[in-house]
Amino acid sequence: MKKLMLGNEAAARGLYEAGCCLISSYPGTPSTEITERAAQYDEIYCEWAPNEKVAMEVAFGAALAGKRSACAMKHVGVNVAADPLFTIAYTGINAGMVICVADDPGMHSSQNEQDSRHYAVSAKLPMLEPADSQEACLFAKRAFELSEEYDTPVFLKLCTRISHSQSIVELGQRQEVPVRPYEKDIPKYVMVPGNARPRHPIVEARMERLLALAETTDLNREEMGEDTSFGIITSSTCYQYAREVFGEKACILKLGLVNPLPRQKILDFAQKVDKLIVLEELDPVIEEHCRNLGLSVTGKDKLPMIGEFAQGLVAQKLRETEKPWVSLDEPVPGRPPVLCAGCPHRGLFYTLAKNKITVLGDIGCYTLAAYEPLYAIETCECMGASVSSIHGFNKALGKESEGKTVAVLGDSTFMHSGMTGLANIAYNQSNSTVIILDNSTTGMTGHQQNPTTGKNLRGDPAGKIDLETLCRAMGIRRVRVVDPYDLKATEEAVLEELAAPEPSVIITRRPCILLKSVAKHPPYVVDPEACKGCKLCMRIGCPAISWKEKKAVVDPTQCVGCGVCQQLCKFDALLCQEN
Repeated sequence: MKKLMLGNEAAARGLYEAGCCLISSYPGTPSTEITERAAQYDEIYCEWAPNEKVAMEVAFGAALAGKRSACAMKHVGVNVAADPLFTIAYTGINAGMVICVADDPGMHSSQNEQDSRHYAVSAKLPMLEPADSQEACLFAKRAFELSEEYDTPVFLKLCTRISHSQSIVELGQRQEVPVRPYEKDIPKYVMVPGNARPRHPIVEARMERLLALAETTDLNREEMGEDTSFGIITSSTCYQYAREVFGEKACILKLGLVNPLPRQKILDFAQKVDKLIVLEELDPVIEEHCRNLGLSVTGKDKLPMIGEFAQGLVAQKLRETEKPWVSLDEPVPGRPPVLCAGCPHRGLFYTLAKNKITVLGDIGCYTLAAYEPLYAIETCECMGASVSSIHGFNKALGKESEGKTVAVLGDSTFMHSGMTGLANIAYNQSNSTVIILDNSTTGMTGHQQNPTTGKNLRGDPAGKIDLETLCRAMGIRRVRVVDPYDLKATEEAVLEELAAPEPSVIITRRPCILLKSVAKHPPYVVDPEACKGCKLCMRIGCPAISWKEKKAVVDPTQCVGCGVCQQLCKFDALLCQEN
């Protein structure tokens, strides 16, 4: 049976067919759907973990117990999981363990475009890189085989274009793999220095065995065409671009095992063509490997190290064609992303901007408050950084900043990485105000559950963490909850907590307006006679409000009747329609 599948869906199918029993992940675009689709198979226990470090450790625990397991994350999530990653590379596993990672060239939904291949090289772990959905399925199964044969976790690396594009997948049957019995083995699994030192030579020996595999495996294959004037070494989506641009006559060495990279196979391929081209996105990992082999190659001297490639770019840079794409005579107007109409965060950020408060931000859809007209967010580094950063900011500036600066982060982000920063504030006593934006979901990645929602990945009842009790238990005495739709109450809470002589937490609680369970109210309308054209309602940046003929206009297809704009209007020009 064949089926059209997203790359992420195909990877999930491969994990299922391979007999995977457990997947633990933290949602992160473009990797999220791997776990969501895997959860549709009853044979796999799937969960959302608080963060990627926990997810990787959970997957390791399941593999240690003898059942095939996996974890999935985006590229920056590997940063969070790096601590267990490097040590698990030493210990090895029992049953197979696959680490699915999705890179984001072009930063469609990320704060950087780091190349995860460096983690495979540095941790000395094998990495497979599929070029379409069919390979995503097949490589997931091969990853488990390699994991158990070589006693190692195996990376399955996707990217946005593979994760979120579709191609045909040949479906197979699930393989029920016998549970591998767990055996106590202190020298293997207890990584104190005396045990870790003997494990390092084992890792190096494993890499030598994997290098031998790289020379012979069908994961790396030559596709020799008629035109031997040049040969292309490539992987992932770049393989598809090479085929589309250069056709069937081109000679291509397609790499599916991208760590370790073969040596002799590349040298042999180089002998068959007049010149070599390395086609890879982001860093010159394959290119530098080829140069270390003494080969002269064309690569980043013509191709960019920045951004996502496309067929047109490859044709322009390597075939030197002039603009092989259609361009418009008129520039396309920019469409910057905005907070949704009715977003519960809007009232808070309007309040912060109005009072000229410095806002240290975090990772989440609320980062959009950095854009006009709010201009409220001033920093965004990584998950949980806002809470740790405000402590350092206030310790450095003292009273100069304490009453004028807040940190903001979402409920899911707080559970991910914000708790330790808040513990530091409580323990080392900076007079800092942290605002937790509790919208009852993990909004930016598509409404996944988290430990504060009371539901698990499948939507079933689960343990629910009480944020107020948790913050108090961590040593914060001043904790208050406010509805961000209530601008007056929100402003009072912010100003009072900033004026307080001790650390405080404000929880702005209102569910994300896009949740199906959230009731929408009738849209507002503008009374053109009452509207004075003051534009005060425009300052909240709601996409449902526009300006026409010197009057405000509300789009009834977007307005959800949150009422925030009405609270701003001094002339009662915004009226709520009745059903």
